[in-house]
Amino acid sequence: MSIRPGLPMLRQIREARRKEEKQQEANLKNRQKSLKEEEQERRDIGLKNALGCENKGFTLLQKMGYKSGQPLGKSGDGIVEPIPLNVKTGKSGLGHEALLKQKAEETLESCRRKIHMKNQAEETAAEQFRLRLKYKQDEVKLEGDLKRSQQACRQLDTQKNIQVPREAWYWLGLEEETDEEEKKEQDEDDYKSEDLSILEKLQILTGYLREEHLYCIWCGTASEDKEDLSSNCPGPTAADHD
Repeated sequence: MSIRPGLPMLRQIREARRKEEKQQEANLKNRQKSLKEEEQERRDIGLKNALGCENKGFTLLQKMGYKSGQPLGKSGDGIVEPIPLNVKTGKSGLGHEALLKQKAEETLESCRRKIHMKNQAEETAAEQFRLRLKYKQDEVKLEGDLKRSQQACRQLDTQKNIQVPREAWYWLGLEEETDEEEKKEQDEDDYKSEDLSILEKLQILTGYLREEHLYCIWCGTASEDKEDLSSNCPGPTAADHD
């Protein structure tokens, strides 16, 4: 009568074999890894250590008068340290590392260009914003100067018993009071106030005040005569009074 192992025994045997095979594979990998590490360590030690008398090339140099630490060459202007050794440990072909380095540099340069362009765009947008803000501030100031000139013109014209201004917009608020029918009756050759900018209106009106009333809106006073105005007033524009 033969005795055959049961199923539990067979499973245990198979499991033990699998564990043994895995252990052997792990030992083999560890041994290969250790060999690589040992090779790297030996290489590093060899590169760090200076050549000794056991090296034939170094011995020949000593016989020719060379001393450790001196530069090479007859005139002593050669290199002191040996040419560095670049050890290739990967499986890639020759020139692959140089190609990767070139691509990395190109990528870096592309990023720098993008950052530079972004900074330029931000600086341009900021400058345009500052210009728009300054233009708005200047426009508000001009509107205030024009209103002051219109008020002064209406007051001075009234004092001179001038009932109708030279132009409707010379007096503050009068242009809005004019009826639409009266506007239609104006000569078509006459320029419209809408065609003039605020600066042009201000220049025309301040010129009228100086000529007709000897009054400078910037000084805030009226002169006795043209000679007095010319002598005591810096000029006809706001810039002259800064």
